[in-house]
Amino acid sequence: MMRTWQISTVTDAARARIATARLAAAFGVTPVERARLAAALSGRLRQCLTKGGAWQLALETTGGRLHVEVAPSPAAGEPPWHVTVDCPEPAAAAVSTGVTDDPGALAEALLGADEDTAVVLDRLAEQEELVAFHREELHQTNQGVLVLHAELDAAGRAQREAFAAERAARQEAESARRRLTFLADASAVLTASLNHEEIVRRLPELLVPEYARTVDVWLFDAEDDRHRPTTQPAAAVVAARTGRPQYAADHPGGLPGVDDQPPSALHPTRPLLCVPLPTRRAPLGVVTLTPPGERWDPDDAVMLIELTRRASIAIDNARRFEHNRDIAKTLQRALLTDLPTTPGLRLAARYLPATYGLNIGGDWYDAFRQPDGSLITVIGDVTGHGLHAAVMMSQLRTALRAYAVDGGSPGVLLTRLHTFLHHLQPDLYATAVIARFQPGEPVLTWAAAGHPPPVLREPDGRVRTLDAKPGAMLGIPLRQEIADHTVPLVPGSTLALYTDGLVERRAQGIDPGIERLAAALGGFRTEELDADLDGSAERILDPMLSDSERDDDVCLLLCHVDSHTVPGP
Repeated sequence: MMRTWQISTVTDAARARIATARLAAAFGVTPVERARLAAALSGRLRQCLTKGGAWQLALETTGGRLHVEVAPSPAAGEPPWHVTVDCPEPAAAAVSTGVTDDPGALAEALLGADEDTAVVLDRLAEQEELVAFHREELHQTNQGVLVLHAELDAAGRAQREAFAAERAARQEAESARRRLTFLADASAVLTASLNHEEIVRRLPELLVPEYARTVDVWLFDAEDDRHRPTTQPAAAVVAARTGRPQYAADHPGGLPGVDDQPPSALHPTRPLLCVPLPTRRAPLGVVTLTPPGERWDPDDAVMLIELTRRASIAIDNARRFEHNRDIAKTLQRALLTDLPTTPGLRLAARYLPATYGLNIGGDWYDAFRQPDGSLITVIGDVTGHGLHAAVMMSQLRTALRAYAVDGGSPGVLLTRLHTFLHHLQPDLYATAVIARFQPGEPVLTWAAAGHPPPVLREPDGRVRTLDAKPGAMLGIPLRQEIADHTVPLVPGSTLALYTDGLVERRAQGIDPGIERLAAALGGFRTEELDADLDGSAERILDPMLSDSERDDDVCLLLCHVDSHTVPGP
């Protein structure tokens, strides 16, 4: 729709303005927009009237918009003024644009409309400023809220990350504590034994199933055993030759300090960890393990390598101990005397090595004749244990036999041994008891040096402890003359010489043990001792040692005078 008005006077301007306002209202222009349109149009019309001349106002509605244009008529080279507003709703009916013809009324209406419009516009400006202020305040508030939310979100993420890091650190610390505890406990188990076969047996029991599915221990029996053909995995052979742990699988293990190898032909579907058993000289063997799952955790692998190293030390120590113990046993048994045969006097001896630790080598017994026909019986104990004690025992035994060639009573022989040991080994001591049986004399001569006292059983079953004042230990830095003692010796009597391993108990001392020995010896009948002295010695040992861990050697020498004869030449 297109409408035009010719404007040359105030009345024409008023009519055109009123018509424009009515058309804008009819086409649904909002009151605010209508007020703005009226104010803008009024200002333009005033300018036109001030300039003078004829002007044309054109209204056109197209596409939901109202176009207003004011231009000179006819065209005077001045550009037209125009404005456009939206029309939300089309006119529902024809709009009457008729206006009153009264010029005063028109002018008054125009001026009144301008004044109303100005007031409305002032209020709208105030409201717009207030709205703009609140909008800015709301925007700032929204920005602050967004920043606060961002900070809270960042703080929440940081807190979650801190919690996750704390949980990871706690789990790692717990895993490390678990591994260290296991390593300490397993090491204590392995080092508690001095039997290398028991250590090898316990190692798989410790590792399966938590840290390994299977454990195979390959020990070298000889120096060149690792170079001989073997059915061990190739990685185990490489570990034996290089002394470095090897990992054989179809994928790299990435384990610290471990070399990667191709999969084993013997076990192609399972990863293998082959760890040598190191010593200062060469590996003792190789431990081959398979993982409890798909693969090992690197920290678990490090722990397994360390445990294997400790197991190697335990096995090496056990082998050394067994070697030294076997040497001491062999030396000591080689030095134990075959007891001589004497008419009217029976001898029976028993020697039992310790079953706990390397407590072998210090105890000995001996029996031999002097040139005058007397029979010397001796039992002794060198302080200390092991190979050194066995060697010293052999030297004392040899020295005693040499001194006895020149004769001399038990006290004299012990005094010479004391001087010999003091000069030979100032820091080594020994105890001993020597008893001499003289042919044709019913007297027993004996002497003791720091040793448990002999026990004498008389034919009627009474038992005496020969505890007359003994000498001090052999080898102490003290000059001493060890005295002889005598006691009547009648047919049927039995003398028991022994070492402290038979009677001494740590929790009880030595006196209760001597009383038990006396009771055991007194329980025999003379006929039993006459008939089977060896069997009687066995029957004494059984009850005496039943409650003992036997952490020391045991020696027992029984000397029995036949009940029908007296010792003769």
